[in-house]
Amino acid sequence: MRRLLLIVILLCVTTGQVACLAQELDCTVEINADKVSNANKSVFNTLKNAISEYMNTNKWTNMQIAGNEKIQCKLFFTISKYDDGTNTMSGDLQIQSTRPVYNASYTTTVINFKDTKVSFTYQENEPLVFSETEMQSNLTAILNFWAYMVIAMDCDTFELNGGTAYYEKAAEVVRLAQSTSETGWKQFEDSKNRSAVLSAFTDKQTSGIRELLYNYHRLGLDVMVVSPEKGRSVITKSLETLKKIYDVASMSVCLSMFKDAKLDELGNIYSKANMSEKESVYEMLYPLYPTETERLNKIKKEDNSN
Repeated sequence: MRRLLLIVILLCVTTGQVACLAQELDCTVEINADKVSNANKSVFNTLKNAISEYMNTNKWTNMQIAGNEKIQCKLFFTISKYDDGTNTMSGDLQIQSTRPVYNASYTTTVINFKDTKVSFTYQENEPLVFSETEMQSNLTAILNFWAYMVIAMDCDTFELNGGTAYYEKAAEVVRLAQSTSETGWKQFEDSKNRSAVLSAFTDKQTSGIRELLYNYHRLGLDVMVVSPEKGRSVITKSLETLKKIYDVASMSVCLSMFKDAKLDELGNIYSKANMSEKESVYEMLYPLYPTETERLNKIKKEDNSN
């Protein structure tokens, strides 16, 4: 069904009338508590189930969807500390999301990000309560924020600036959380915390990353199946946005988010390109990611599949 929606976009995109067709969540949850010793591990099982139910049953948007149209995403929690006296847990959270590529059998990564400022209290079998207007707990605030970011970024890949309403919802989560003492929410506290992630996609200096998401996916990848050269040319042009962001905000977290989601994929995208195009993209990206030479070199690698 989602591919059918992509066909509709192909037919209608020039009219400017296409609404955001990204869907709500089909979220897989994993919790690794191997670093925690002398604890009742059943609490982590109920936590996993509670988070899975919360992410997959809440109505995050007003879109009407079918079950097979949901955004595929994963949450990987690594719990490094647990105090069973206060029910406090801390660790990190890896967020991944993907979307289908038009007329292809594979998906493309949209988000692959590690949130390192994760701490919350959770008591075994405690229900997680959703609210848009109040901060129920730090755990639900973290889940709300990433749910809206996953939806917002997915929307941006289907329609130019299509995720605006959901960045606004994520901003409201941040606003409510900033009045607390919890970490990961404060502006300027950390260049890669949740506040910084939101700013990267909403501040004027760096919000061009949203246009890149649209051009790269909708006008690039989705076109490559039927016209590889045309789609790849759009992707090459879209990468220039990264340089513009780097020039004004070299430490912006959106640059590292793009790297972690897309750098390996770019090697495949340019596998059939001519050497001039390969070298052009390499020269564009190397100043931005000088420590990623091994992955960047795959862009220049000659294709020996023929």
